Amino acid sequence: MDVLSTVHLPTCMHAQLTTGFAAVTLNVENAMAVKSIQLGQVWRKDENGQDYLVTKVYNEVFTQYALLRPAEVNAPDAPTVKVKVAKSTAGAALPGFTFTQEGSF
Repeated sequence: MDVLSTVHLPTCMHAQLTTGFAAVTLNVENAMAVKSIQLGQVWRKDENGQDYLVTKVYNEVFTQYALLRPAEVNAPDAPTVKVKVAKSTAGAALPGFTFTQEGSF
């Protein structure tokens, strides 16, 4: 008798890995995309309608990030927000934010 013929392999195993966070799928094709994220652009946070100014754009390995600061009078004292740039064929977008300026950049 062949040893391999007695080995029973499971046909399908499913495991669900979860964290305490909800999964979010971003459809960048439908999101407000621009050609590129640039300094000085104003983006509105979808959650609360607050405007944010792009103060820095940088790359880490294969990922691009934007640093945003609230566009208010007390902006120099406000903490910055780091957002991962989502890229698609339509352009670049910031998940959770909507581009607020007119024109194409």
